[in-house]
Amino acid sequence: MDDNGTLSPAAAAAALRGEIAARTDTYFRRTRQVAERFGDKRVTYAVFLRRPVISAPRLMLEWLRRAAPEAEIELMHAEGAWIGAGEPIVYITGSLIALAELETLLLQQIGPACVAALNAYQMCLALPQAAFLAMEARHCAGAEMQEMMAYAAAVGSTAARSEGARGFVGNANDGTAHWFGNAAGLGTMPHALIGYAGSTLRAAEMFAETFAGEAMTVLVDYFGHEVTDTLAVARRFPDLAAAGKLSVRIDTHGGRFLEGLDPAASYAVLERRAPAAIRRYRSETELRYLVGTGVSAAAIWHLREALDKAGFPAVRIVVSSGFGVEKCRVMADANAPIDVVGTGSFIPDSWHETYATADIVTYDGVKLVKVGREFLLRRNGARRGAEG
Repeated sequence: MDDNGTLSPAAAAAALRGEIAARTDTYFRRTRQVAERFGDKRVTYAVFLRRPVISAPRLMLEWLRRAAPEAEIELMHAEGAWIGAGEPIVYITGSLIALAELETLLLQQIGPACVAALNAYQMCLALPQAAFLAMEARHCAGAEMQEMMAYAAAVGSTAARSEGARGFVGNANDGTAHWFGNAAGLGTMPHALIGYAGSTLRAAEMFAETFAGEAMTVLVDYFGHEVTDTLAVARRFPDLAAAGKLSVRIDTHGGRFLEGLDPAASYAVLERRAPAAIRRYRSETELRYLVGTGVSAAAIWHLREALDKAGFPAVRIVVSSGFGVEKCRVMADANAPIDVVGTGSFIPDSWHETYATADIVTYDGVKLVKVGREFLLRRNGARRGAEG
């Protein structure tokens, strides 16, 4: 270690080898030991997922280049590309002794990222006019997952922007803001600040005084007076409201209706604003998103109507609370007037769907793979992305 506390290259390599040995599955370590005893072979691994995803390989590739710098990497699908179920994402070729222990750690770093990227992509396409804010950090199991999920959201967002969506404009913390091209995270106030201030209006005043001149997003569901508090804040800050620099965020608890709504009133709102959305068969979940408790399509329309009627058409509405792929699609069906979606729900719900798999498909140039995995063998004309 040098005077700045940085490990020397040799020490860093040794530390990485120790980490790999400690965290890999034992049978991979024993495979390396057998190959060391009986002779090395040059092998090619195919890495794939069993479900469609968006390619998000960067974190895995960066790690692989550190762990096995001599390995040859053939990326079959460029970052952001659609990948069908079972299609190899990348082929990795090199010494079995060098690669055998890496499989566990490689797979950890690619499967979840690819599924989260697909979720983010689908969410952005469902609501192409809305901006998205990544708020996944609080739901992540540590810094490594936080980095991976932010990266995945950025990849999915970029893919959706290429198809006309606005996508993710930032995230909620500084540490991963770079994935969205920002120097810092975005956001103004949590529920804790409302409680500290004692009222929604007072919290807005405190924020405006502390961060003078900044655009402001006020959380308005703390006291269950979403409409009342929204209008009070807009009247207190008319200049911000008129300039489009005032937003209100609703995060209404799923156990109650937004102020002024009940089942009948919720249906009435959508009958006025999006009748087609409720005039066909809907699942129980879809109905909850449309006219149920919490942040429903009816709630968003109700708040928009109140703002417009009071003369505040430029005040923006930010929504949060469970905005995953399905909820975004239902909101699109109802043409809900959403300006910004705050979400961490691109994190995969079914973690078993994120499991990536790797199989060796050649040994010293001879094609050989377990029965049932022949689809992993290289085919002429296979698509390729950028070289790793």
